[in-house]
Amino acid sequence: MTDPRPALIIAGGGLAGGLAALALAKRRPDVDFLLIEQEHAFGGNHIWSFFDSDVAVEDRALLAPLVAAHWDDHDIRFPRRKRRLALGYNSVRSDLLDRELRQRLRPGQYRLGCTIDRLAPDHVIVGGKRIDGGAVIDARGPGPAPGLDLAWQKFVGRTYRYAAPHAVERPVIMDATVDQSDGYRFLYSLPFAADELMIEDTFYSDTPDLDPEALAAGLDQAAAAHGSAKCVEEEIGVLPILLGGDLAALWPDDGIARLGMAGGFFHPTTGYSLPDALANARLLAEQRDLSGPAIARLLRARAERLWDDRHFFQLLNRMLFRAADPRERYRVLEHFYRLPLATIARFYAARLTALDKLRILSGRPPVAVGRALAAMRKQAA
Repeated sequence: MTDPRPALIIAGGGLAGGLAALALAKRRPDVDFLLIEQEHAFGGNHIWSFFDSDVAVEDRALLAPLVAAHWDDHDIRFPRRKRRLALGYNSVRSDLLDRELRQRLRPGQYRLGCTIDRLAPDHVIVGGKRIDGGAVIDARGPGPAPGLDLAWQKFVGRTYRYAAPHAVERPVIMDATVDQSDGYRFLYSLPFAADELMIEDTFYSDTPDLDPEALAAGLDQAAAAHGSAKCVEEEIGVLPILLGGDLAALWPDDGIARLGMAGGFFHPTTGYSLPDALANARLLAEQRDLSGPAIARLLRARAERLWDDRHFFQLLNRMLFRAADPRERYRVLEHFYRLPLATIARFYAARLTALDKLRILSGRPPVAVGRALAAMRKQAA
């Protein structure tokens, strides 16, 4: 007896792979697929967030069971600018993704705790054993990409349980009134409940190096400002910030389709990947031809289109990292938040208009004009 050959194998049960599997299970019950994850739970230990305007209305139903919290507005804080923005914000937690996948998928549609040794267009090697499939999608997250010019968003987040209500009513997306010695830095806070608060220390840095232990004490101190609290969870992450390079670094000619950060599906400036993951999941479930070559062509073409459409963000990133001194980088974001709410929403959704781009570059520049122009012109070596 041999296992039936699935039409589709999704390698990686994180956000991108998990959403693709959920979309197929809900909208394409005719498709036999297998989701493989190396850990013993889907999604890892993560919180993914998005603004209301990031996600298409038709995709909300798939995402709804995963949303842990929604807020109608949020705050930003800079040394010379504080603002409340009436733009809804949402957070998805990995434990909800894990629960939904276990409930929606049949036992034969997924495997947990499986080390993926190698991928090919029509099979995967798992623990030394070959599993054949009609098509393979790599959704395992980012790997080495020497053809890309990258900076980094790195963070440590801790979730605290309070003995009494902490009184934080809405998210603080950026609090940049903190020390700025390692590039642009801010605290990020999400009040999940009256007695539960997540606080994250985030750096936009030239290097991916991170010392979680050194940051934990500062996070505990920030949490204590709201009352007596105990840390109940911790998340550590390093996300790429795209300055330039060649998309082919992520898409070698190996015939394998890619999802998530493995395929370049992330916002070049914020590192947010949920909107792209959700849109790709819907796109995949809409396809009649789910053969390996067809999926690889489809997803690579979308990655190339987004890469071209979002080139402006690479220019902004180079201005942030190469035109501004590390201690002064926060001024670029402080200047950005003078803009109309609609422009800010389209920025985060990566759907800027020509007028939006002019508005972002207008006004008194927060960095030297000559350095900004030089940095924006400079491409990856």
